[in-house]
Amino acid sequence: MIRNYLKTAWRNLVKNKAFSFINIFGLTLGITCSLLIFLWVQDELGYDNFHSDALYKVMLHNEDKSGHLAYSMDATPGLLPDALKKQVPEVQYAATVVWNYDMIVTVDKKIIKENGRYAGSDFFKLFNFPLLQGDAATVLSSPDNIVITQKLALKYFNGQNPIGKILRIENKRDYTVSGVAADVPDNSSLKFDFVLPIQHCFEDNGWMITGWGHYGPATYLTLRKDADIDKVNKKIKHFLTQQDEKVNDKAISLAQFKNVYLHGSFTNGIPSGGRIDYVRLFSVVAAFILLIGCINFINLSTARSVKRAKEVGVRKAIGAAKNALFRQFISEALMTSFIAVLVSIVLILLLLPAFNQLAAKQIVLHINASFMLALLIVVLVTGFVAGSYPAFVLSAFNPVMALKGALKPGSKNPVLRKSLVVFQFALSIMLMICTAVVYKQMNYIETKNLGLDRTAIVYLPVQEELAKNFTSFRNQLMQSGKIENVSEASSIPTNVNWYSDNIKWEGKSPDDKTALAEIDADYHFLSTMKIELKEGRDFSASYGTDTANFIINETAALVMNLKNPVGAMFSHQETKGIIIGVVKDFHMHSLHDPIAPLFITLQPHMESGLAAVRMQAGKTKDAMLVIENAVKQFNPLFPFDYFFADDAFKQQYKDELIIGKLSDVFAFLAIVISSMGLFGLAMFTAEQRTKEIGIRKVLGASVSGIFVMLSKDFLQLIIIAAVIAFPLSWWIMHNWLQGYTYKTGMSWWLFAAAGLATSLIALITISFQAIKAALMNPVKSLRTE
Repeated sequence: MIRNYLKTAWRNLVKNKAFSFINIFGLTLGITCSLLIFLWVQDELGYDNFHSDALYKVMLHNEDKSGHLAYSMDATPGLLPDALKKQVPEVQYAATVVWNYDMIVTVDKKIIKENGRYAGSDFFKLFNFPLLQGDAATVLSSPDNIVITQKLALKYFNGQNPIGKILRIENKRDYTVSGVAADVPDNSSLKFDFVLPIQHCFEDNGWMITGWGHYGPATYLTLRKDADIDKVNKKIKHFLTQQDEKVNDKAISLAQFKNVYLHGSFTNGIPSGGRIDYVRLFSVVAAFILLIGCINFINLSTARSVKRAKEVGVRKAIGAAKNALFRQFISEALMTSFIAVLVSIVLILLLLPAFNQLAAKQIVLHINASFMLALLIVVLVTGFVAGSYPAFVLSAFNPVMALKGALKPGSKNPVLRKSLVVFQFALSIMLMICTAVVYKQMNYIETKNLGLDRTAIVYLPVQEELAKNFTSFRNQLMQSGKIENVSEASSIPTNVNWYSDNIKWEGKSPDDKTALAEIDADYHFLSTMKIELKEGRDFSASYGTDTANFIINETAALVMNLKNPVGAMFSHQETKGIIIGVVKDFHMHSLHDPIAPLFITLQPHMESGLAAVRMQAGKTKDAMLVIENAVKQFNPLFPFDYFFADDAFKQQYKDELIIGKLSDVFAFLAIVISSMGLFGLAMFTAEQRTKEIGIRKVLGASVSGIFVMLSKDFLQLIIIAAVIAFPLSWWIMHNWLQGYTYKTGMSWWLFAAAGLATSLIALITISFQAIKAALMNPVKSLRTE
């Protein structure tokens, strides 16, 4: 019986080649898109899942006077881990983990930049990064130990036992290999090529451990098995205040580490969003795209149902039961779905490299038992969703009416078919509008005046001999004629992550614990970055006391309630001076965040930092050669390393840029799939109205008149779809834009353009069939009458 079902199904697919192609190709595109999104979602959901459920990251929240946790960050005092282990019994292990650095590794004559981290001695007890060699309890116990990954062991020691080997880091200290860790998985949010003990980092950055008000590296901990996370959070909420009453506006809580990657946004200290929003969004998009493909199948199958009316009538007349017919037509849908899935697998294998490049992933398609089970589910679900209603319609035909030919072409459920077309195009229009808004927001970010000029700026790390001879290095660059200006600062001005609340100013309230962002810079910082002074003056070597003075931004003056800030007293830690200037606000973070209050200190001779070099317009190639030669001259033991300001700025919007590109692709494919269904329906409509068109032509109807007649019904459906899609799209993107403090608007023309574009695509899609029908010789269509 099943063999007969399959044989009949195959014959019907071959007999109706055009409609079979449209059905299979539409389903194939839908399934391919959905499976690619499924692989992306699966990869996102798998991040950090290999770590223990007991592993937590400490989050620090700014608490206002009403107890509201207004701003959350993962920067903590370096003193925190040891204090938590000593004072909170539920804490088993804890460690400071510093952000990743690109550091120079020297082994024999090899000098290569690798990615490393400083971490506390409990690092390999906390994280499930397996050690291939070494003991997790002792590998980081000595300050001169180093743990390297298997990849580095092969690169530098080529199969030799790396334990006991020496690596020189940053041409500054020698470290002995005490352990080898397995390579970090691709789905780990915490990356490294090697791990160094934290002691030397604290020596070089004493501020990390000099007080409870200095926030920098992250803190991770694990809780004991019997610990209650809610009770622990209540116990440690004001832990910093208990250590130092001066930081009583800070609250801390624990976030399960495996959830931090997806749930990275906090509202009042509670996870409220992050990448999980994109995961949910694309899961819905995947379902919708697959549904659009299924709708094509339903529409075309029900539209062509009358063509098989006599077949159904004959089968019923000779005793076929309704459920047997239902199984027959379901088997056809399952066969179509099966063929579409097979083609989809081939397409995925071909497209996966390009998709990985687009999505910045390393997804690998593993064709194993679980994947095959997932494909079987896709075949069954798609087949039943797409085929159950057409099967029900066909199997329910009255055999007498069918054999008499009393069933009118296209008479079965035209309202349903039109509703499904509306639904299809409403989804397509929504995707187009959402994609357009994402693009508009990204363009807004690209073109917005940030309050500084990042064009033609290149950043260089300032290390060792270059730091000692920075003035000579600057002079040499300025004399080349290819460089406009050079400055040194403690951080990238569009990504400032240093904050301090150990500050005082004239008129400050004793209970005011406001934290200000901090940049340490030299005399040329403002002029190099083209940051505009609002009042006062810049740092100047003409004033010998400027190393004790400060410059603030407009927001800082507002927060500190200083009506006349220039000349006001200001102190930071042990440095006491005055405010000599106020700069206009510039964006120090992404446009998601409001501009923070900022103060700038003068540090003309920094031990390490970043050089910002502004190149002459149109001389980038020559300027880069000058910079490279100068770096090699002053720092011969370090490779030439640099990155452009524009690239650093775009990195802040990496996720949005990827999501925007993916949205472009999926919106395009949704339109293609919908248009294919519309093409099939137009072909069927023209075929069913052949005689009507012939009569109209005989009676004098023009080609344009017939074209309009065949097109207007479909255009009406597109207009209805647009009316439905517009408010839904506005609501979705309005909520998405709320994640940005600075955002573009949703202009009316975006919606009009999406509606017009969809109408034009639909018109082009149906025009071939409409014009073909209108130009047909009426004699041929009427010769059977």
